[in-house]
Amino acid sequence: MKIALYGGAFNPVHNEHINIVRSAVKELGLDKVFIIPTCVSPHKKGVLCARGKDRLNMCRLAFSEVPKAEVSDSELKRGGVSYSYVTCRQFKKQFPQDELFFIIGADMLESFSFWKEPEEVLKCVTLAVCAREDEKKLDKEIKKFQKQFKKDIVKINYTGKAVSSTKVRVLSSLGEDTALYVPQTVKSYIKKNGIYELKELLPVKKYLTEDRWAHTVRVAVLSAQYARSAGVYEIDAITASALHDCAKYLSPNAEELKGFKGPKNVPASVLHQFTGAYVAEHTFGVKDEYVLNAIRYHTTGRENMGNLEKLIFLADLLEESRIFSGVEELRAKLIIGLDECLLPALEHQLNYLNSTGAPVCTLTKRAYEYLKENN
Repeated sequence: MKIALYGGAFNPVHNEHINIVRSAVKELGLDKVFIIPTCVSPHKKGVLCARGKDRLNMCRLAFSEVPKAEVSDSELKRGGVSYSYVTCRQFKKQFPQDELFFIIGADMLESFSFWKEPEEVLKCVTLAVCAREDEKKLDKEIKKFQKQFKKDIVKINYTGKAVSSTKVRVLSSLGEDTALYVPQTVKSYIKKNGIYELKELLPVKKYLTEDRWAHTVRVAVLSAQYARSAGVYEIDAITASALHDCAKYLSPNAEELKGFKGPKNVPASVLHQFTGAYVAEHTFGVKDEYVLNAIRYHTTGRENMGNLEKLIFLADLLEESRIFSGVEELRAKLIIGLDECLLPALEHQLNYLNSTGAPVCTLTKRAYEYLKENN
């Protein structure tokens, strides 16, 4: 028989996971595919994560009507950190005479050499890789893999859409609709069980206009997508994003701002970052200065910013609806890293403000000068 293993956090499972399995069954002529949710993923600390039981249940719902797909709880039963080489050994022992494949995405192939015991994985299975979104990049990674490991690799000719579990988690955490990204059964399960929902953040929506809330959600999605590479916790990124504009439309006489004393000599256009931090602390109960500072300086930046501050500043500027000259170049720099993007982003802000004659906050000037001196 031809058998494939498809492991992952599935946190949660989404439509592209299902499409990949369907494509693998067709192209590889598979007799069976085991979908294997991890117990603990070795590289996903700080992520908003569903319990293993819930991820298993969601996978069973999602793959219930996919022929030849079977959801396995083997890694959840084993417990501890889930390593692919252990799972591959287990299934090779169980199916010694069968041809085994291990399905991964192009992003995982790129990091395969850094997996624990990658050679052991290849003793048991043949990798079957799916392009997901960038087929040209995949072809380069396949050549790199073959040169390093001297092993065959199978390409699944399916280029997926830009869907991620991260986006589903963020939308779910803020009470937004996920129907475009997950099966209805999974959507219902997430909603019914309150999985990923951050109830304390849901009231933010009533403080904002419909357009501003949509912007807020986009900022949260972008910041969560880069949280891991930025070295910050996903939940902190979502919290700071959700609250960054929470006081934008509040009257100075609002009850939420009773007792607020803002800094002097700042442009009116940036005052909402300070009132936002105040409301986040006194109305929404945020006590973590790391998160509060990300809200407090999300418009201006400041000297010696922390990574969460940098991330929210950049996500606010570069979320997907933003359109301005140079935005794509800045987004490309963000892929490289926060620090590579921050200096040109601040330079853009200063140039824009100067070109429009708008007042420039000294915090932004100092942030730019600090980075120029310390790069």
